[in-house]
Amino acid sequence: METYTTVIPLGFKAPEFQLPDTITGNILSLNQLKSDKATVLMFICNHCPFVQHVVNELVRLANDYLPKEVSFIGISSNDIIAYPQDSPKEMKKFAELHKFSFPYLYDETQEVAKAYHAACTPDFSIFDKDLLCVYRGRMDGSRPGNNIEVDGREIRSALDNILKGEPVSSQQLQSVGCNIKWKS
Repeated sequence: METYTTVIPLGFKAPEFQLPDTITGNILSLNQLKSDKATVLMFICNHCPFVQHVVNELVRLANDYLPKEVSFIGISSNDIIAYPQDSPKEMKKFAELHKFSFPYLYDETQEVAKAYHAACTPDFSIFDKDLLCVYRGRMDGSRPGNNIEVDGREIRSALDNILKGEPVSSQQLQSVGCNIKWKS
């Protein structure tokens, strides 16, 4: 089912978390992963066609901005009983297949997704050096089947502004994707 990012006021503080990284097996916290410049938090999953459509650009974005000291964090919060293809074991395979250069964390309790008001995959939020949300929207205008190039333009623009010390545009369009698969 197509679901849009929940609209909430910008400026909220990123809630702290500790989650297992499916790539390394380590428990990682927001405090360990955040950047002193910008942190991109993405709720994604393996099976969603919207995520599959943009995953290569997610990797390109991370590879382009990690050297500029921007952090990227992927989190999957889906119910793995109903969606076993999103299990930690499958998450690790997905991350290795796509050569993730960022952690891919598993939110088993779904408490982190709830704390961030995540609704869909992919769901993007960008936090500044003080972990205040300055961007909550889509990656770009591309969707499966709409023939618009996947280029990450809107996230790139927000990150470029942050890195230049300029305000992020308040013109932010919601991301759209599959709904997070909540436990019943």
